[in-house]
Amino acid sequence: MATLEGTGRLSGVRPGLLDRERIIATAGFNRWLVPPAALCIHLCIGMAYGFSVFWLPLSRAVGLSAPKVCGDMTIIQELFTTTCDWRVASMGWMYTLFFVLLGASAAIWGGWLERVGPRKAGFVSAVCWSGGLVLGAIGIYTHQLWLLWLGSGVIGGIGLGLGYISPVSTLVKWFPDRRGMATGMAIMGFGGGAMIGAPLANMLMNYFKTPTDVGVWQTFLVMGLIYFVFMTIGAFAYRITPPNWRP
Repeated sequence: MATLEGTGRLSGVRPGLLDRERIIATAGFNRWLVPPAALCIHLCIGMAYGFSVFWLPLSRAVGLSAPKVCGDMTIIQELFTTTCDWRVASMGWMYTLFFVLLGASAAIWGGWLERVGPRKAGFVSAVCWSGGLVLGAIGIYTHQLWLLWLGSGVIGGIGLGLGYISPVSTLVKWFPDRRGMATGMAIMGFGGGAMIGAPLANMLMNYFKTPTDVGVWQTFLVMGLIYFVFMTIGAFAYRITPPNWRP
């Protein structure tokens, strides 16, 4: 007969695919398999540092050869205009959204991550980060700056926060004897994301660019798909330490 465990889950019931109980490492698991999983996520969300490659093409998305300026628009008017190009300074607010939401989501859902495990948190991060890019692509296609802010900035920023803390939390538990190295590996991936993502974005924009389109919304879609695949691989490759485990 099934009994209630401390987790509130019925014993004897097979845990779900994303559940914490599903990813407890078995005896003999090699902890060095965890850093590549963490890098899969951090190299993707690290593209937040490389978003500036989009600002120049987007600043002439309407004018194409040169920005189409419509006088002294307020930021509110700029959020909804479909006939004027966006100012680089207005798009730069994305960085503020990214890193405010990174800290806020890490603080708000940090406890939830510890309860549900890094696989579920990593997968939710993949959905938010990649889904934000898709919504951002719709915003670029319809030339609605508010949609770009909401998609890539807010929703993507939440994914950024969850994707940032899940690898760090997992690596520190696997490497209590090398905490500095474990944290460094995670930060290396986050900082290196732009080094890979920015050249990829430039390559894709050049591929999709036409005389009537700067090729940015297509690039958002393709990168969203690529990042979703790699972040999901990373999330599903996570394993957590069994009780009383020591290196």
